[in-house]
Order: sequence, then C-alpha cells, then structure tokens
Amino acid sequence: MKRSFPALTAMSLFLIGCGPVIARQNGTPDVIATESSGPPYAQLARLALDGDIVLDATIRSAARIPPAEAVGLAPGHVRFYVTADVGALIRANGPLPARVGYLVDVPFDPRGRAPNLKRQRVVAFARAVAGRPDQVQLLTPDAQFPWTPALDQRVRGVVRDVIAPDAPPAVTGIGNAFHVPGTLPGEGETQIFLKTANSNPVSLLILRRPGEEKRWALSLGDIIDEAGGAPQRDTLAWYRLACGLPETLPDTSLQSQDEENATIAREDYGFVRQQLGRCDDGRDR
Repeated sequence: MKRSFPALTAMSLFLIGCGPVIARQNGTPDVIATESSGPPYAQLARLALDGDIVLDATIRSAARIPPAEAVGLAPGHVRFYVTADVGALIRANGPLPARVGYLVDVPFDPRGRAPNLKRQRVVAFARAVAGRPDQVQLLTPDAQFPWTPALDQRVRGVVRDVIAPDAPPAVTGIGNAFHVPGTLPGEGETQIFLKTANSNPVSLLILRRPGEEKRWALSLGDIIDEAGGAPQRDTLAWYRLACGLPETLPDTSLQSQDEENATIAREDYGFVRQQLGRCDDGRDR
C-alpha cells in the first residue's frame, strides 16, 4: 500500500527546524549535529528559495543513463535515474508519495568510476512534475547532497529562514544613494536605498567617525538607524545582500550628488561589498 506525506504548513516546518537535530542510524547512539558540512549557506539558500520541495530520502535503486541520452551532462559526471524512499519532508506544499523518482548528475569517484548510490541517504531540493505525482525534478542536475546530521540541521535552518513571515526580501536593484558630510573633518553618513521584490523598504547606512573604524548597518523597514548593525554571515539577510547587490554603485543612484560626495558614497558602497564577501551560491558568475 502506498503512503503519502501530508503537506507541511509553515508552522510545522518551523517546529521541525527548532532545536538540535538528533539522528539515529544503524542502531548507533544519537548524535547531535553541531558542525557545518556540505555546500555553503548561499547555495542552500538559493535552492530553498527556488523550489518548494526538500526531501530527506534514501536511494532505493539507481539506473545509469547512457551518455548519448544524457543531454547537457557536465564533463566528469554521470547521470542516474533514481528511485528514493522519502524518509521526511523538510519542505513541501502538498502531499508526496513515499517513493519518488528523479534524474541526478553526480561526479565520478576518484578512480574514475560511477559511484554506487544505492542505499545512500540524501537531501534533495526539487520541484513537482505536473501530472506525475511520483516524480520530482531536481532544481539543478546536482541538487542532491549526502545526508549528514550537520547538513540536516543546516538545511532545516535555511528552510525556516526562507518561510518566516518577516524574511528579508530579494534585492532587485539600488535606488537613490547619497552622502552627507558631518561637522568634523572625516565625519559623515552614506545612505543607500535598495529596491526589493515586494517593495518593502530596505536600506544601508555607512558611518564615518573621526578616530573610529568605518561601520555599516542594514535597516529592514522605514526607520534608518545603526541599531541593527551589519547582518551576520550565513543568514538570509546576508545572502540577500551578498548575492543580490551589484558590484558597484550605479551612477543613476548618484544623480543628485556632487562629485566629491558621490566619490565617498561609491567608496562606502565598496566597503559594504568587501565586508559581505563573495556570493558562493554555486552559480557561475
């Protein structure tokens, strides 16, 4: 008899993501995941945002696809059609059968051989296939990762961040930017207003104070101040900026500024970009 997993609500997702993740495998004692592993946060965030299915599953069978039929296969990779038993739905907007099938691309092992995927426990990011409830499509050909307690914990945390009602919106561009000099030499503030997918106000504030290191803050709302500080790395707010902001401040954002203040605003924006670091979301840039 086939069984289905009911759709998970935002609240249930929040509950399963809270606290340490405890896993028991093959009769071994419980292990609490405390260390990060696997793909970087930015890649997990991108996948969690792009799709609506995140599976914890164990591969039951794997059939290799002939290279001539594996269109778009990257060099050094092999394509499989796998069937997998769903152990848990970390995220889903509707019911899903207990067993699903999908295509996945994986690299050859160090000996140049196709890896053995059977019985491997994985975390997969996918979307539904219209008219085929027993099939899913990975968001990218390789959007499957070996399961570990640490990765399970990280993925659940990312999903919790993504579905939160107050999740930071996607950054789509930069609006106006301006620098206001202070009364003392070297003092001043730069404000940069961001465009967002849902039109919610988001802005950056960069502060210059004589004798102090430059600092910046992110504001999610109408009030612009330094109280919130800069977002911590590997949070959704950090991801939205690191992977959404352009490399340089557009000239169109500085049309109301004289050249001296515009130059400082560009420097301050460059400081923010440098502080954020590289967007390691798995895309070629």
